[in-house]
Amino acid sequence: MLRLWSFGARPVFPRCRAFHATIVSSATAEAESSAATSSQWTPNSVRTGLIARKRGMTVMWDNHGVRYPVTVLQVCASAFISRTRTKFICWPQLENCQVTANIKTVRDDQSEYHAVQVAASDRPPKNTTKQMLGHFKKAGVPPKRIVKEFPVTPDAHVPVGTTLSAVHFVPGQYVDVIAKSIGKGFQGTMKRWNFKGLRASHGVSISHRSAGSIGAHQDPGRVWPGKKMAGRLGGERITTQNLYVVRVDSDLDLIYVRGCVPGVDDAHVMVRDAKKKMTQLAQHNSAKGAFEKILPKGLLGLPFPAGTKELAQALPPVIAAPSARVSNPFVPRE
Repeated sequence: MLRLWSFGARPVFPRCRAFHATIVSSATAEAESSAATSSQWTPNSVRTGLIARKRGMTVMWDNHGVRYPVTVLQVCASAFISRTRTKFICWPQLENCQVTANIKTVRDDQSEYHAVQVAASDRPPKNTTKQMLGHFKKAGVPPKRIVKEFPVTPDAHVPVGTTLSAVHFVPGQYVDVIAKSIGKGFQGTMKRWNFKGLRASHGVSISHRSAGSIGAHQDPGRVWPGKKMAGRLGGERITTQNLYVVRVDSDLDLIYVRGCVPGVDDAHVMVRDAKKKMTQLAQHNSAKGAFEKILPKGLLGLPFPAGTKELAQALPPVIAAPSARVSNPFVPRE
């Protein structure tokens, strides 16, 4: 990938969503023509994201022997292994993260909204509604369980039916992961809002974990809206930002990100380029002329408009990012 930048106009970020058959058809035609003419990433480009499954957490070691936690995300699984008391059972489970539509909508202010619709996890046709069966048939993909939409720039449309791969993300870049957090039920203020609680010894009787006062006297005579109190914790849409991609396995379609990701194991998560450390920082440094800071250190470009299965076959099976540490932490400093 060559380091060639273009100085186009800044993209107009979307504020609304819409879906219409004629709009999708026109956007699909534009995607095929744009993919045939140009496939170079620019600092003003906003790529589509992926739908992956959170497989769990493990640990890795860098070149200096420093241990750090990673979360394993799988984009296109071929099988799921479950363990019983006597043996291991391999269940076929195709993820097949594929593009099902390209969306283009003209708003009232004549600005355009562009998006790529991505679907994952094959499901039986008998469990799919007729409306969605027609939608998937038109896209030329099998029925899916989950369908999501990622806003993109006009030059980042992907041809419908394209199968995305883990090589869509490059080791050394940053990503945002969106998922539904683990529900923890009804919790008190100490667990939900990190309240200190009351004293543990003198002056408190059976109220050590109480929230304390929640209001005033007769004036105002009510509890202020937004008061932090006990209630349900978790089970919400959470975005974990700026996670470092340390390794990509193109054979098993695995993405290793440093840190934790919301959601339970085997839950669907959405992965996209980090808005702060990738998209906005690239646009800011490009406008200033700091071309050496457009991408994180060591990166020359990103797969554009997307990383496909065909691209994964031409790359090594495992691609790892170099260690970010410069000095060995176990060697005493002079």
